[in-house]
Order: sequence, then C-alpha cells, then structure tokens
Amino acid sequence: MALIEVRGLTKIFGPQPQRALALLEQGLSKEEVMAKTGHSVGLYNVSLSIGEGEIFVIMGLSGSGKSTLIRCLNRLVEPTAGEIWLRGQNLLELDERGLRALRQRTMSMVFQRFGLLPHRTVLENVAYGLEVQKVPRREREERALRWLEVVGLKGWEKAYPRQLSGGMQQRVGIARALCTDPEILLMDEPFSALDPLIRREMQDELLALQSRLNKTIVFITHDLDEALRLGNRIAILRDGQVVQVGTPEEILSNPADDYVAEFTRDVNRSRVLTARSAMYKPRAVVVERGGPWAALRVMEEQALSSVFVVDGEQRFVGLVTVEAAVAAAQKGLTDLRELAIREVPTAAPDTYLEDLIPVAAHSKWPIAVLDGAGRLVGVIPRVAVLRALAGRREAVDFPNPRSSAAM
Repeated sequence: MALIEVRGLTKIFGPQPQRALALLEQGLSKEEVMAKTGHSVGLYNVSLSIGEGEIFVIMGLSGSGKSTLIRCLNRLVEPTAGEIWLRGQNLLELDERGLRALRQRTMSMVFQRFGLLPHRTVLENVAYGLEVQKVPRREREERALRWLEVVGLKGWEKAYPRQLSGGMQQRVGIARALCTDPEILLMDEPFSALDPLIRREMQDELLALQSRLNKTIVFITHDLDEALRLGNRIAILRDGQVVQVGTPEEILSNPADDYVAEFTRDVNRSRVLTARSAMYKPRAVVVERGGPWAALRVMEEQALSSVFVVDGEQRFVGLVTVEAAVAAAQKGLTDLRELAIREVPTAAPDTYLEDLIPVAAHSKWPIAVLDGAGRLVGVIPRVAVLRALAGRREAVDFPNPRSSAAM
C-alpha cells in the first residue's frame, strides 16, 4: 500500500518557471530550456509511489534531480507543479503551521554532512528535535539516551561532535532523526562522506535498524551498489525524469533502456539476483496420486530425465530418476517415496545466486526452491544459474530449460 504518492512533480529554478515549463511541455529538452530561458530544470513530470515500511532508493548521477526530489517531499524545496500525497493529504496545500508539524513529527531528515551542532553534546544533539517540540528536558534526555544505545553510542552522550569519527557522527545524525519517532525518514546521501569500510558498516546498521523499526525510508545515493544493497525498490533518475522504477532484480534483469543497462553493466549480479530470478515453474508428481508410471509419463511429456516428487500439500519429498522409475515399474512397485532421492540441493527463493554457484557446480541434480513451509515453488537447472548471471534470459541462447532440468 502506497504511503507517499508523487504525481507529475516538476521543479524549475529561475524567476519565470512557468515560461520554462511551457517549453518543456512542447517537448524541449532540459538543455534547450536552459539555452532559451536560463532556467534550470531540476525535475520534470516525476510520478512514483512509495510503500509503507519500505526502503525506497532514489539514485542517479550528479545533476539528475535526486536531491531536489527528496527536498520537495518535505518542501525544503518548493515544487513548481505537481502533487505530493501522504495518507490522502496533498502536502503542497499545507500552510506554515502544517508544514512545521510535518517536519517535526512525520518526516525527519539525515543529511550528507551530518549537520550536528558543534557547541552541543551528543545527547543534546540527539534531543534537539524534541527540544524544538518543547518536550520536557527529563523526557527528551531519556528518549535520546535510548536512541544512542540503539545506534551503538551508549557512553558517548557527554562527548562533543569534534571528538567523534565520521561514522559516529553520522550515527548521531540518525539517532537525532529517529528520536522524534517520525513515520518517514529522508536520507540524502548520508554515507557518501564516509570511507568505504565505515560506509559498509553504516549500511549494515541501517538494515539492522530497519528490521526492528520498519520505518518508511527514502534514501538518496549515486552509488548503484549501495542502492542495490539497501533498496526494496529503486527509482533511477536522469536529467530530472524517472527512467525506471523497480526492485533490484527487476532493474538488473530488465533494464528499461540503454542508460540503465550501462548503469548496471559492472554490477556483480550474483550478490543481487536471487533464486527467484533464476527458477522455473516445476512439474512435479504427487506421491498420493502417482506411481512410477505417472513419473515416467511426466518425464516423457517434458523431455526430462528426472522429476520432483511432492506430497498432497506440495511439500517437497525428493527426486525420482528415469532409471529408478523404470526399474520400479518393472517390479510392480507403486510407492514413489521409496524411490525418491532426498539428497537434492534446496534453496529458499531469496537465496543469492552467489551462494548457489558452488551448489550448481558440485551437484548433478537441479536445485529445488522451497518456501518457508517446505513447499516446492521452483526448480533451478544448473545452467539457469549461469543464464541469470549473464543478464536477461531472452538475451542468452541456452537450451529449453525443460530439457535440462536434471543437468
């Protein structure tokens, strides 16, 4: 369910934005508008929805409009046109009082450069938003202390920002943003000023926090690896317009255009794509209703040398080979459970392909994909792992997966 709906959002910087907007609507490019009017197009006709409880990443190169977009959400930047809806209310219609309440209670922001007050202690920095809300001192300090413990800074409450490392200062910024218990957290390239090791640690911290807090987070970055690691969904911007919105797997597997494809070209796909992106719908034999002859019929129809076996509730039992089925049929045996090979590799739908590569390399059986209840939801022939890593499925000429299911 969408928490935030952005509809036709446009931001033009300059004294006569409506003139520039009219040219954009006539089909002129961002560069042509700049040449004709001297106005800079920050955003044009951006529409997207942000779900409750998701990490929604907005990314793009410098000048793509990503920071402008996040600042439009809390109206630090006033849009030229469009709408921003939050739970049925258009935020562009808020008066000064309503806007102040939005920023104090509903949306908090974490900036790239920390924005800490140097003359205040860590505790006072974290409690600052509550002080603005006129929360009594004892209560705000108690709440600030709890959040400092959450972000791993217990014992540093009396220190000053200058005494902290960059990563610690950013944790103070995150604690300050969370201390007012906002519904939405806006994060504008919060980790880009950190060195790579600390940046990775902060990404881990954010994911750990989100697993406990389930906030709605809008996260800005120019780093694709960071976007793929953090985002439930990603919006890619170019020249102020949305090029593609999708999950990390959707963007890697089906880039919308050459720009996105080039953007994702050097990504290590095995660390992003999961079993879900490589699996196929299985054709299985139900043990309660089928015996060796049923298994052989399915193998013949599907050109397979083995078939998966499930129980009446689709829970995985094992795999039966054509040799075992033929031998059992000749002997008049009927129980597929006795024939099933149970040493078949399995994986959850969210298992990364990186973890499946050694499995596919060392097993002669396909990988069974099982849900949390042990039900068979997919099958991954070994060749399908390589197919998915190579890129879009239709772009690679591999044999029909049904004929290679037991590879």
